[in-house]
Order: sequence, then C-alpha cells, then structure tokens
Amino acid sequence: MSEIWQKPEIIDWTQNLLNSYEKLLKKALIARKSDLEEQAKTLFFAPFVVASHGIEKDPIFNYGNQTTLDLWEISWENLLKTPSRKTVKDNLSEAERAKMLLQAKEKGFIDHYQGIRITSKGKLFKINNAIVWNITNHQGTYLGQAATFSEWEFLS
Repeated sequence: MSEIWQKPEIIDWTQNLLNSYEKLLKKALIARKSDLEEQAKTLFFAPFVVASHGIEKDPIFNYGNQTTLDLWEISWENLLKTPSRKTVKDNLSEAERAKMLLQAKEKGFIDHYQGIRITSKGKLFKINNAIVWNITNHQGTYLGQAATFSEWEFLS
C-alpha cells in the first residue's frame, strides 16, 4: 500500500497547490528542486499546516498534510469527509467566514488571516498569519481554496 503522498491524485493535487501559491504570492511554498513525488512528500511532511477544500456548495476537505492531521487530531479518511466549516469555532459567524472566503476568491489570496479553530476532539486553538489562496489548474479552472499557517496556540 502506498503512502498518501505517493498516490497519483495527491501528487497532481500537490502541483495544483504549489503552482497556484507561487502564481498568486510570487514565492514558493516549498523548495521545488526535486521530482513531483518528492515535492508531494515534502509538502505532506512540512512542519506547517497546508489544507484545502474543493468547490462543493458546503466545501469538503480534499487535502491536509501530516501537520494538519496532527493538529486537528483527525485521520486522513475522516478529514476527506469533513466540511471545512466544521473546523471553525461557532463564534465565527457563517457570514464572516463567507466574507473572508469571498475576499480570497476575488483577490486570489488573503494573508495575515487569524481565527479560532476546533479539533475533532473539541480542543480550541487560534491560528495567526494564515494565508488562504485559490487553487487553479494549468487551464486556470478554479478548483477550491487552500490555507497554510505555521503559528497556532491552544486555548484553555
């Protein structure tokens, strides 16, 4: 059985994530000197969160690296069944979240985002300086949104 990051669809998705990030933010998310599978492995084991969701009406996660899985205390299989809104603490209104996602969609990305999130086991944590960006393929087709951050703190 292959590792998550070795699956062809994850290697392809990793390229969409990395290419979109570079195009919008004019910098690389990770070093990209290696082959595509090695890039997928590097992103999957990066010491910062990278998570993404698709374009469903109620967007569902379609990627989360190992840091994401550990932070959210969730398995890969369960992450892929989770609407991204389920990881947002209730005190962030749906209207505020929708406004943030729309702003990212219109501009291409937002940075310095912060908010309260909740793990699958109910622990609250605050994220700081997150970047949310649109994911597109080589043809420019919109595929969803991703987020990355390396600053978080658990709340009591």
